[in-house]
Amino acid sequence: MSRKIISTTAAPAAIGTYSQAVQVGDTVYMSGQIGLDPATMTLVEGIDAQILRVFENLKAVAEAAGATLNDAVKLNIYLTDLANFAKVNETMAKYFSQPFPARAAVGVKELPRGALVEADAVLVLG
Repeated sequence: MSRKIISTTAAPAAIGTYSQAVQVGDTVYMSGQIGLDPATMTLVEGIDAQILRVFENLKAVAEAAGATLNDAVKLNIYLTDLANFAKVNETMAKYFSQPFPARAAVGVKELPRGALVEADAVLVLG
């Protein structure tokens, strides 16, 4: 099967050797998104703004793939402080409908650029 690279200016450009997403068949593997503003490529301030920006960035990449976040089957969330997990749940409920995707939430020591949260997803189209 061939790979199709998914890219959009509505989400931050890759800051390393990766693509925003890669599609193989009906599956889209989305790279992790942190709270970077795609227009300025700077990290938004505060946990609430970063969580919102992460989901907006994921939504933009999903749309570039011809999908929505409701096509997600797996979501991984990385937090530098697991005390913010409830805030992630609250924001996630605004972007996903039931049945929700499978999910993991992991506490990590640090994230790129000093981000407080990062998320990636796997989508299945159709």
